[in-house]
Amino acid sequence: MITKIIDDTTVSFLVEEPDDLLILRRIIKNQDTIISDTTRVIKQDKDYARPDRGERIKIRIALEVEKIALDAVFDKLRIHGTITESTNEAVSKGLHHSILVRIGDSFNVVKKKWQPIELKLIKSKDDTFGFVLVAIDKGDCGIGKLKGTHLELMQNMYSGSSGKQYKTNFNIQTFFENVAKALNTVLKENDNIAIFGPGETKRQFANFLSKNPISKTHKIETVDGIDSGGEDGIYTFIKSKAMQQILGQSKLAKVSSILEEVMIRANNKSRKFTMGFDETKKANDVGAVESLVFSEKIIQTHDEDQIIQFLNDVESKGVKVYALDSSTDIGLQVSGLGGMLSLLRFAVDV
Repeated sequence: MITKIIDDTTVSFLVEEPDDLLILRRIIKNQDTIISDTTRVIKQDKDYARPDRGERIKIRIALEVEKIALDAVFDKLRIHGTITESTNEAVSKGLHHSILVRIGDSFNVVKKKWQPIELKLIKSKDDTFGFVLVAIDKGDCGIGKLKGTHLELMQNMYSGSSGKQYKTNFNIQTFFENVAKALNTVLKENDNIAIFGPGETKRQFANFLSKNPISKTHKIETVDGIDSGGEDGIYTFIKSKAMQQILGQSKLAKVSSILEEVMIRANNKSRKFTMGFDETKKANDVGAVESLVFSEKIIQTHDEDQIIQFLNDVESKGVKVYALDSSTDIGLQVSGLGGMLSLLRFAVDV
C-alpha cells in the first residue's frame, strides 16, 4: 500500500494488495470521512426518460462512515455512509451511499485524531518487494506473483514441444522470449524472480534472462529440488523448505515458520501455542502472545467488529500479526486449525 500523509488529519491511500484492504478495515472507523471518486445513478428529468432508469455519473464525494465490512475473501472493502460533500449539484448532502474499494483504488481518509496503532499500521512495511515465481519445464511454464501472503497465478504457458514437431520445429528460445514477455506484465520495481522446475530448463531460462534487460532491474535466483513445472510447480515451491530459504524475510516465509513451530510444539505437548479465537484471546488477555496468524475464516465465522478490535488490541501490545487468504495451502491450513493460531512467550492454561 502506498500512503502519503497530507496533514495532521488526512492520509492518502493507494491499495496494492489484499493485505492492504485488511489494514484499511482495521484503520477506518465510524465517523471518519472518506474522500473518493465514485459513481452514482442520477434520475433523468427529460420528457421521454424512463422513470426507472437513470444516468450513472462519476463524482467525487466526502462520505462520513457509518458502516464498513470486508468481503468474505478479503478482495473488496465496502464502506457505507452519508454524503457530506459532492462535486455534482444533483447529488445533495445527506444522501446515503456505498463505496466499494478494490485493489488499485485510491482515496483519502480524514480523522479528527489518528491513534498510535492506526499510524503504526499504515507505516509498517514488512515486504518492500514482491516475488515472481517461475516454474518452468520444456513443455510448460507457470508464473505466480507473491505479494505479502497473497499468491496470484497467471494462466499456464505451453511451449508446443510435445509431439512430432519437437524434433523439427520446436525452438526453446522462442518459448523463453514469450515467458519473458509475460514476466514484464507482472514485474514491478524491486521484485525478485525465483526460477525452478525439473531438469536444466530453469538454468537455461535464467541464463537467457541474464542477457535480457530484466536482469538489470531484478534479482534472479534459481532453486533446486522442485521437480514440477507449471502451476503444480508453484504450489510445490510454496510448501517447500526452499521457499523459506529463498524468500527469507517475506511475510509468507515468516508465517510458514510460525505454522511449523506450532506443529512442533503441539507434537511435544507444549502449552506455548494457541489455536482458535477463544484460546488466543485468553492468552492475549494475560500478555502471552508473541506472534499471531489468522485466515479469512476467522472473520467469516465470528463477529467482524469483534475480530478487528481484537487484532488492533493484540498489535498495540507489540505482537506481530499476519493475515492469510485461501490463495495458498498455508492459508488453507490455518483455516483448518480454527482460523487463528499464535506462538506464546510463556505457557498459559487456555
